[in-house]
Amino acid sequence: MHGAFVSVGAMSTLQAPTRAERAAQSILDPLTRTLLALTFTTGIVDGVSYLGLGRVFTANMTGNVVLLGFGIAGSGGLPVLAPIVSLAAFLCGAGLGGRLAARLAGRHNRHVAAALAIEVVLIGAAAIFAALVTVRVGGASAVAVIAALALAMGTRTATVRRIGVPDLSTVVLTLTLTALAAESRPAGGSGKGTTRRSTAVISMLAGAVTGALLVRTSVALALAVAAVFALLAGLAYLPAARAMR
Repeated sequence: MHGAFVSVGAMSTLQAPTRAERAAQSILDPLTRTLLALTFTTGIVDGVSYLGLGRVFTANMTGNVVLLGFGIAGSGGLPVLAPIVSLAAFLCGAGLGGRLAARLAGRHNRHVAAALAIEVVLIGAAAIFAALVTVRVGGASAVAVIAALALAMGTRTATVRRIGVPDLSTVVLTLTLTALAAESRPAGGSGKGTTRRSTAVISMLAGAVTGALLVRTSVALALAVAAVFALLAGLAYLPAARAMR
């Protein structure tokens, strides 16, 4: 009998939902709320980089590759150096995020805390730099800010990818929008996940609007808001994550 109870207990443990599965079930889950908050900051960061640093993305690398292609073709006066720097820094950040995931495997709270700390420090440093130096589009100052932001976004993206919550990459929406339409009730789907997907789209849109408005005042202010928002998201999530462990 004792062995039977042990087996049943082991099966219950194996069948317990993972963090990602719990997060996919409700937008009220602490992890879901945190990822949505980070999606909002992505809108701010890309708003700053595109509107304030010379038509380049530092989070959305799909758009960046396309912009680089346009720049290489000499169309629309688009830059070449800025997207190359952004891509390279993003890849370095993703590599760093992968190293973090490997070193902190199985230690979710430490993993998230480390990744968010890197993001907040890099965006915060970019904000301070932009406040102290006149950031000129096409100049070394803009390139430095682009590199810092892309490094932060690459680290975060690799971390979020490892966590694996469906439709919440925090940096791109193509697959989220596809799933939103393809799995909707009008398309013959169950409609499950519609709230999560719709909220992700709204979060990034709201972040982009916020970034566009703030960058009219200054790049530094917009980046400071993004850094503070990411910090608050982490500070709110980690205690909840420890309580749910």
